[in-house]
Amino acid sequence: MTQLFHIKTFGCQMNKHDSDFISQVLLNKGYRQTDSIDDAHIILINTCAVREKAEEKALTFIGRLATLKRKKPYMITGVIGCVAQEKGAHLLKRFPYLDLVLGPRNVYHIDEFLYKIEKERKRISCLDLTCEFTSFSKYNGYLNGKVKSFLKIMEGCDNFCSYCIVPFVRGREISLPSEEIIDEAKYLVSQGIMEITLIGQNVNSYNVKNKALPTFSGLLKELDSIAGLKRIRFTTSHPKDISDELIGSFGELKGLCPHIHLPVQSGSDNMLRLMNRGYTRDKYIGLIERLRSTRPDIIITSDMIVGFPGETEEDFECNLSLIEEVKFDNIFSFKYSDRPGTKALQLPGRIGEKEKQRRLSILQERQREITLLKNKLLEGTIQEILVEGPGKIGDDQLTGRTLGNKVVNFSSKINLKGQLVKVNIIKGLQNSLLGEL
Repeated sequence: MTQLFHIKTFGCQMNKHDSDFISQVLLNKGYRQTDSIDDAHIILINTCAVREKAEEKALTFIGRLATLKRKKPYMITGVIGCVAQEKGAHLLKRFPYLDLVLGPRNVYHIDEFLYKIEKERKRISCLDLTCEFTSFSKYNGYLNGKVKSFLKIMEGCDNFCSYCIVPFVRGREISLPSEEIIDEAKYLVSQGIMEITLIGQNVNSYNVKNKALPTFSGLLKELDSIAGLKRIRFTTSHPKDISDELIGSFGELKGLCPHIHLPVQSGSDNMLRLMNRGYTRDKYIGLIERLRSTRPDIIITSDMIVGFPGETEEDFECNLSLIEEVKFDNIFSFKYSDRPGTKALQLPGRIGEKEKQRRLSILQERQREITLLKNKLLEGTIQEILVEGPGKIGDDQLTGRTLGNKVVNFSSKINLKGQLVKVNIIKGLQNSLLGEL
């Protein structure tokens, strides 16, 4: 009987990419995928530990598997990803119905671990952060119906920001050979993909550690020459590693979309120092000015943390003044949460939950106002949209994104999925744009 597998994914683009990789490996081994956990013989939970809330969601889901395991004792259950790396074999003790715990660097051998569990019925925990990785797994037809895809170019991080658990759960930074990246990009295009997003914890430092070529900007140039690849994006960038060449790429490469996600984390120099970010507020603003000078229509989004240990009211006001000055198109903002092993755990000046929530609410409300204003400024403009498929409202609604990565919904009697179309923006809304073909 064919074994059915189900993967539940929490967290960032890296986890989503890893889940796609695992799915294709298992499909090639004869397994089949199912959307139903009730039908699955194998259930894998791909977890995120970057924030406490994401970790709690994953642990809650793991807890739900106990009932299923009692009904189907032959079922294989596994936890993979960052929580697996953080908690390790402790998960096997806490959840006696778990069979497998794999860190992010070990998922590339998922089929071997499953085979061993099936044959020997042993519970396995593997957390080796020295394993080599590959981003390339292919199963023809897996991408049917999709027009865009992630492509991992590196793994791990060497920055050790004081609040961040990533170096401890994904290991030290390594870059994938450019030849493999180009080969995968060409394969993705052959499968109908028109837009690729390069992903890594800090894509700007691609090949820097190796002192090798191409640099990140050189890699973008190679990808830009691939026939059929219409759009290139990347995430995430670290402000301290943005080069002049990368900024120049936004004015030179035809396929590079005018959008950059550039996490600032705080508008206060004092907080940036305690966070070990490696740049100042003024340097960050200077980068924004240079990016906008090179590509005036560039869309800039960011991340920000409130309630970091020691954050005074004055430091918080620096956050507000920064978003007023830069006028980000959007920010992803979060309350600080302690993460095991990080230096921020040792910092004095803890902020209470009530105060953190107050600051977050103020910041988010002001950013909503700015985001709406920025969206309304696009009213009356003509935008090129890559149509991704049906929208959420009505049979005739289609949805896609601008070059700047803003969601646009519009009506069409014709199925235009996978096509680049021109759309007139008739209304800017809080989270999207309304257009007409």
